[in-house]
Amino acid sequence: MTIPNGIQELVQQRANFQCEYCHYPEFLSTSPLTIDHIMPQSLGGTDAPDNLALACRRCNERHYNFIVGIDPETKQEVPLFNPRQQQWAEHFIWTLDGIEIIGITPIGRATCNRLDLNDQRRSDHFIQKSRQFWVQGGWHPSKQDPRQES
Repeated sequence: MTIPNGIQELVQQRANFQCEYCHYPEFLSTSPLTIDHIMPQSLGGTDAPDNLALACRRCNERHYNFIVGIDPETKQEVPLFNPRQQQWAEHFIWTLDGIEIIGITPIGRATCNRLDLNDQRRSDHFIQKSRQFWVQGGWHPSKQDPRQES
């Protein structure tokens, strides 16, 4: 089932046109960001706006149908970050250089790990290199992301 245009626009505007997981800004992309089901449809999730998040393709693909992840610090299984129920800044901060996202709670760390928000599994660290260019251009981190590690 296709999500109606009006709901897609609501999700985009609510997210300020950036990925709700890694804060990738849509204007830097050659294609629109995608609509992600926070509770995947395969697990009973619906197309209701409170179950939808704006996501870049890489976060959407890595989210897949997972709703939990492992906190690498405590080794406990915890729910993944839910942008409809939680505030990004309560679970994540940027490194001082704006290149990496740091999970500061079990949910944040598990989400960083499950979605590989810093491309730790890729030898080329593509997303980190991209973020370096965005920082140099003054486009990143977003003004909505005031917290950085000290």
